[in-house]
Amino acid sequence: MATTDFKDYYSILGLTKSATAEEIKKAYRKLARKYHPDMNPGDKKAEARFKEVNEAYEVLSDPEKRKKYDQFGQYWNQVGSTSGGWPGGTGGTTVDFGGFDFSQYASFEDFINTLLGRGGTPGSNPGGRQTYTYKTNTGWPGGFNNGFDGFSNFENRQSGASLNLEADITLTFSEAFRGTQKRVGSGEVSIPPGVKPGSKIRVKGRGQLDPYTKKRGDLYLKVEIQSHSFFQFDGDNLLCEVLITPDEAVLGTSIEVPTPDGMVNVNIPAGIRSGQSLRLRGKGWPKAKSGGRTDQLVRVTIAVPKDISGIEKECYEKIKANRTFNPRSHLQSISL
Repeated sequence: MATTDFKDYYSILGLTKSATAEEIKKAYRKLARKYHPDMNPGDKKAEARFKEVNEAYEVLSDPEKRKKYDQFGQYWNQVGSTSGGWPGGTGGTTVDFGGFDFSQYASFEDFINTLLGRGGTPGSNPGGRQTYTYKTNTGWPGGFNNGFDGFSNFENRQSGASLNLEADITLTFSEAFRGTQKRVGSGEVSIPPGVKPGSKIRVKGRGQLDPYTKKRGDLYLKVEIQSHSFFQFDGDNLLCEVLITPDEAVLGTSIEVPTPDGMVNVNIPAGIRSGQSLRLRGKGWPKAKSGGRTDQLVRVTIAVPKDISGIEKECYEKIKANRTFNPRSHLQSISL
């Protein structure tokens, strides 16, 4: 590989060599989502960038590969820890390059030529030749010959990169309640009824492509649900709030309350307190796994009118004058 073909994996992910494993993972996920073919149908440049990002992450996410890459640069995948037998010698020779810097060579062949004294030596004085020391367990058996191929046949690929992708999807309350079809990238995704905020929908075979096995991972859609003007979640149940008047709270009444299925009549018992909740069984959110529905909770709030008619005021004055109930009577017994 010529120097001009060298791929700076850190630069591809927008990082430096000091990046942590978590920073590498975070940068990869962001770029993989950005350049994924499903998000850029027909865009060859995006496809090429997607492959580069995958290649960079495969190396930098693997501690052993990253260590080789940091030490040997563009030759990291050409250098094996052991050989299957040096030309002209016996097998099993272990080579320790001791942190040697390969970046001064235009190609691996240049490095070998320098090692064998077959041409100029980078960084040396004119007419001179640098000497490099390599440690082996048995010495160079039989020496080198012209057939040496520069470790090019040795590859130790251990893919630690996940092929799965994650993306956010925003649904309305109605879409999440009833289920829907949503277009994600270049294809349709079926949203089942009853998904909740934070839940994940698995879409098989829509993740990134492994360039070696040609297999695809899965796409996981994290669900976000837009807020609703009336309904909200209370754990697994639905919660809503309705207002009643003071006389309705005292005397009790029957009111209509919206549910996901439409309006229903709800009996308000006499003497209900503000903030008390009534339960409508089976009127809540769909149970995605077991079927059926959760409950809908109706929180009652007593609304005090600001503007009242003359007769209303007269009636309240009569109630005040004749009231026997004192909600603060218990305060008389409180002391430090």
